[in-house]
Amino acid sequence: MGKLDKKIHREIEKTFDISQYKLEPLDIPIKLNSELPLSMQKGFRKIISSEDLFGYVFVGSAPSKTAKFDYLVLFDTKIQVVHTKVLIYREEYGGEIGSKRWLRQFHGMDGTNRVLANTNIDAISGATISVRSMTRAMDNLFQSVGMLKKNGIL
Repeated sequence: MGKLDKKIHREIEKTFDISQYKLEPLDIPIKLNSELPLSMQKGFRKIISSEDLFGYVFVGSAPSKTAKFDYLVLFDTKIQVVHTKVLIYREEYGGEIGSKRWLRQFHGMDGTNRVLANTNIDAISGATISVRSMTRAMDNLFQSVGMLKKNGIL
């Protein structure tokens, strides 16, 4: 298990208070996946423990100034955000987007929400590019989740 996988599992275990679980892919038709603002085929999984659905996890990457950062979003069974985390940030500047206080802005949001930096998501001085990138990634995720819900996948 790599460093990224360990971080993912630690966040799932901590957030949902479970230690034994499996991650199952969603069955998303190829045509629908190609229409989503964000490809969900690889990064979106169901969290199953003792045959019960606990929620969903999405792991993605987004660009910063010169590199990419990896992030995680956990949803409850109602597909509302319960936890977000920047897992690996590879830049010298802009890492402030990993602060719990800033990431909490996304909690409670779902596929009906739209987010935009400096409009309904706070800016961070010195992390403008990363804030815009993370906000754009979250907006694409919310739109994609909304489309999956509308099409009966979620």
